[in-house]
Amino acid sequence: MLNLLEEIQFRDPVRSRPELVLLDKLPAPAARIATALLPSLPNPDDALHYLKRLADEDGGALRRLATENNGLRYALTIFAYSRFLAKSILRNPDWILELASAGDLHRGFLEDEYESQLREFLGGSADPARFALFRRKQLLRIVLRDVLRFADLSETTQDLSNLADAILNIGWRLVREETARELVESGAKGGALPEFSVIALGKLGGRELNYSSDIDLMFLYSGAEPEITAAAGLSTREFFKAAANRLTERLGAYTADGLCYRVDLRLRPDGRFGEVCHSLEGAKKYYATRGRDWELQMLIKARVCAGDAGPGRALLSWVEPLIYKTSTDFQTIESVSETRARIHEKHQKRRNTTIDVKLAPGGIRDIEFLVQCLQRLYGGRDKWVRHGGTLLALSRLRDKEHLSVSEYARLASAYQFLRNLEHRLQFDEDRQTHSLPRSMEDLDLLARKMAHGLPGMPSAGTLERELEHHLSNVRNLYDRVIHTRTRLEPSPMPAPMGTASQDGAPAADAHRPEFPTANLKRYLDGRAPELVRALENAGITRSHESFESFLEKALENGRWLDMLARNPELTRATIDLFEHSQYFADQLVRHPELLVEVEQACGAKQGRTGFDPPRDAAGLRRFFREQMVRIQSDSVYHRAPIFKTLKRTSDLADSVISAAYEIAIADARAALPTASPDYQPIDQMAVIALGRLGMREFDLASDADLTFLLPDADAAETQFWTGVAERLIDIIGAYTGDGLIFTIDTRLRPNGREGALAQSETAYREYFDQRAEAWEGISWMKARAVAGNIDRATKFLNHLQELDWRRYGQGGRSRPELARMRSRLEKEQGGRNPLKAGRGGFYDIDFALMYLRLKGGGLFYKVLNTPERIDIVEKMGHLDREDADFLRNAAVFYRAIDHGLRIATGHAEGRLPTNRTQLAVLTELVHRWTPAALHEGTLESVLRRIRHQTRDLFDRLFGQAA
Repeated sequence: MLNLLEEIQFRDPVRSRPELVLLDKLPAPAARIATALLPSLPNPDDALHYLKRLADEDGGALRRLATENNGLRYALTIFAYSRFLAKSILRNPDWILELASAGDLHRGFLEDEYESQLREFLGGSADPARFALFRRKQLLRIVLRDVLRFADLSETTQDLSNLADAILNIGWRLVREETARELVESGAKGGALPEFSVIALGKLGGRELNYSSDIDLMFLYSGAEPEITAAAGLSTREFFKAAANRLTERLGAYTADGLCYRVDLRLRPDGRFGEVCHSLEGAKKYYATRGRDWELQMLIKARVCAGDAGPGRALLSWVEPLIYKTSTDFQTIESVSETRARIHEKHQKRRNTTIDVKLAPGGIRDIEFLVQCLQRLYGGRDKWVRHGGTLLALSRLRDKEHLSVSEYARLASAYQFLRNLEHRLQFDEDRQTHSLPRSMEDLDLLARKMAHGLPGMPSAGTLERELEHHLSNVRNLYDRVIHTRTRLEPSPMPAPMGTASQDGAPAADAHRPEFPTANLKRYLDGRAPELVRALENAGITRSHESFESFLEKALENGRWLDMLARNPELTRATIDLFEHSQYFADQLVRHPELLVEVEQACGAKQGRTGFDPPRDAAGLRRFFREQMVRIQSDSVYHRAPIFKTLKRTSDLADSVISAAYEIAIADARAALPTASPDYQPIDQMAVIALGRLGMREFDLASDADLTFLLPDADAAETQFWTGVAERLIDIIGAYTGDGLIFTIDTRLRPNGREGALAQSETAYREYFDQRAEAWEGISWMKARAVAGNIDRATKFLNHLQELDWRRYGQGGRSRPELARMRSRLEKEQGGRNPLKAGRGGFYDIDFALMYLRLKGGGLFYKVLNTPERIDIVEKMGHLDREDADFLRNAAVFYRAIDHGLRIATGHAEGRLPTNRTQLAVLTELVHRWTPAALHEGTLESVLRRIRHQTRDLFDRLFGQAA
C-alpha cells in the first residue's frame, strides 16, 4: 500500500486533526498510512465521515476495510479521484467492502455478466432509480480499475460500453414487455411483433464510451408492418415509437443517484425532424437517396447493441458499400476536412479561455476524423481497416502501411493521453465535460491525477505542455497525412519503408527510406535543384517524415524555399535541429515562417537577441515562440555554452514578464477603479522571480515561480494591483489554441495558496520573521526582481535575506535544516525524478551551495547562477579548488542533460530515456555542451560516476546532519 503515497497525495499536507483519533481503531500499518494520507486528500472531511460511519457500525466494518484485500486503498483512492463516487460510498459504505471481498478488479466484465448482475439488482423492478444506482455502483469498480492501472484505456472503454449495452438490453426488454402487456390489457389483437434493433453510434458504437457520455442511438424495425389492432388502432411504427420513447425517458430520468444515460437520437435519418423509429426498408431508401456524406461516415462506428440483431445487421451490411469507396476518392478527403473545419469554426466562436480536449484543433475529434477519413479512403479495397474502434482502426491502418510506424505511434499516444485526460475530467463529478479547469490549483490537481501519463513531476505546467505536445502532433499529422495526399497527386505514393515499390522492385534500402522521396524530389528539381543535392548529401537519419512535411509547406511559399536554396548553412542548421528535436521539428512544420529565426542562429550573429516584445497578448506569444527558436537553434547548431543559453532564455522570460506587466496595467486601468481617484499606477508593484528564473537558469518548458510585492505606501490599492497580477498571469499562462507562453506558479508567496496574491512589504517581513518555514526562507535566497520598481524591490530582497540569515544562518541552524529538507525531497521525489531529486542529483549541488552561502554570512547578491555561486564560495575559502572544479563540471553535466531532454521532447524529464534512439540523440546533444573529460563511457556510466561523487561531496559537507 505504500505506493498509494505517490498515487493520491494531491494536496499539500495540513496540520493533524482531532478527528484522526478514530484511526486508532485500525491495525497499526493501516493507521499510519491513513493518518499520512487523509489530510492530503482533496476532500478529507468526506473521507473521515466515511471511516467514522464504518467505525460506528457493528461487526468491525472499519477493521474489515483495513484488512480485507486492499479495502482501505480502494476507499482512499476514490476520495482522491472522484467527488461524485465519494458521495456514493458515503451513502453505500458496503460497496467498497464488497469490491475488496470479491478480489476481481484484475478483470473486466462482459455484457452478459453485467446483465445477470442487473437482473438480480433490479429484483423485478423497472424503477429508473434502480438502473441509475446500478450504473453508479459499476462505475465505482471501473474507475478503480482505471486509476489503479488494472485496466488500460481500451479495457476501460470496453467495460463502460459493455455496461451500457447491458442496461440498454435489459431496459429495452422490460419496456417492450410493459408496452405489449398494456396493449393486450386494452384489448389489442394482432400477430407477433417484427424484430427491433437498437443501433449504437458514436463512441458507444465503437465500444469506446466515456464515463459521462451521451449515447447516440438509432431505432430500427424489420420491414413488415402488420397492424396491431387496438381500440384506436396502432401500427407497428406507432408501437415501437411509444416503446422507444419510454426507453429513452427511463434512461434519462433524473433520480437521487443521477441518471443512467442521456440519449441522443439526432443521428437517425432526417435527424431531429425524422421519425423516432424507422423501418429497415425506409432506412435503406434514405441512405441510398438522401444520406449526406457525414451521415455515411458516422455509420463506420454503428453496431447493434440491444434488441434483435436482424434488422440492424441487415442495414449495416447493405450500407457498407456506400461508406467505403472501391477506388481512391480524394473528394472524400476534402468532404471530411470541410466538416472538420466547420466544427473548429463553431468551437472558435463559443470558445472561452480554457481548452476543450475533444473539439480543439488536434483534439480527440480530429483523431477520429483522420481515422475515419483514411478508413473510407482505403476501406473499399482493404476490408481489414474497417472497424468502429479508433485505436484498433489506427493499428490496422498501420498494419496495412497506410500510416507509418511513427505516424501511428504519435496518433495512438495522443489519443490515449487525450481520452485519459477526458476521463479524469468526467469521473470527478460525473459531468459531460471536455474542458480543462481554469484555476491553477485545479489544473495542478488534474495533473497529479494524470501522473502516469506525464513526463517528470506532475504539475499544471507539465500537463499544459504535454497537452500542447499531443495537440500539435495531431494538427501536424492531420495536415501531413490528409492534405499531402491531395497536394502531391496524381503521382503514385512512394513505397512505404522497407516494402517493395509499385513496380514490384524492392525499396532501395529497407532500413533507410529514400530522401527526398520521388514525389518531393520531382517538385524540388524544377524549383531548387541545388537544395535537392544538399538534401541527398545531408545524411538525414531520424527526421525523414517531419522534414518532408516541412519541405511540403515550404513549397507553398517561394521565400522559404529560396532561403534554404541560397543559404547552405541555413539548410544544415535546420536539418540539425530536426535531427535532434522532434519538438522544434513540429514547431517548424506548424509555423514554417520560424525559418527566419533559425537563420538568425547562422553566421556571425549566432542567435543574438534584441528583446523588444510587442505589447499585445497574441503578439507576445508569437514573439516568445520566435525568440525561443532562435536561441535554441544556436544552442544546438553552434553548441553554445549551456549557462549562456540559460541566461538568454531567462532574459527572454524577463522581457515577456515586463511586457505583460505593462499590458496588465493598461487593461486593469480600463476595467478596475483605483481606491483613490488621484492614484497613478505606473510600476509600484514589483514582480519577484524565484527558482530557476530567479537564478537566471530558466529553460525551455520551465515554470516561472513569481510573487507580487507592494510597497506599504501602496497597500490601499491592493485590490487594483491584485487585478494587475491576475491579468499578467492570464496573459502569460493562459492556454490558447496557439499554446501558452509558460506556466506561472505563485505558491511561494507568504501562506502559499491561502495567501493573498499581491502583498505588502510589511506582510512579507512579518511572515518571514515569524511564521515562515525554513524551506520557504531558504528558497528566497534565489529571488530577484524582474518587473515593476526593480531597484526598490532589490533593496527589499536584501533586507529579507538578512532576516533569513539571522533565522537560519547564525549558529549553524541551516546545516540540519537543509539536510532534513534534502532528505525529504529525495524520499518524496527521488524515485520519479532521480536526475534532480535522487541520491547525488542536482539538488545535492544546490543544497550544498545554499549551505556554504549561509555559512559565509548570507551575503546578498542581485543574481547568481550556479557557476557564479561556485566561484563565490570558492573565493570565500569554503571550497577547495578540486571540489569547485568538480562542482562546475557536475553542474554543467546535469544542466546539459536536462536541457537536452527539453530540446528533444519539448518538456522536462526526470530520468534518462530508455529508448535507444532517444538516448543516442541525448548523448549527442550532451557532448556538445560538456567538456571532453565527461565523454568517456556511455551517458549512463558518466551519470553514475557524477552522482556518486556528488553525494560524496554532499556527505562531507553535511556529515551527521544528513
